[in-house]
Amino acid sequence: MTTHQRLLLLTFAGAALTAYGADAGTNWTESCAKCHGADGKGDTKMGRKLSIADLTDPKTQAKFTNEEAFKSIKSGRTDENGKTTMKAVEGLTDEDINSLVAHVRTLKK
Repeated sequence: MTTHQRLLLLTFAGAALTAYGADAGTNWTESCAKCHGADGKGDTKMGRKLSIADLTDPKTQAKFTNEEAFKSIKSGRTDENGKTTMKAVEGLTDEDINSLVAHVRTLKK
């Protein structure tokens, strides 16, 4: 592989990673921030009403796996009485959801 080809490959890889991150950020803003807040602290009107955990807290992050986060985003969450505590996020592909899970992990301080 020539130097030019390597440079071109790195350029496309960087662009793909940038697009990947932007999609997760956009999806977070559009689908999650209303309750979880832009920063993930849950300090919003709806977040306080639902007692949403602070996703920036390492202890909170340690309480769930990526698979559990994926399932919550894809299928929503209910409490022990069957009441919906988090609606499923509609219109996202599995790849989009995996990107959101990765985004959630970046919120940890």
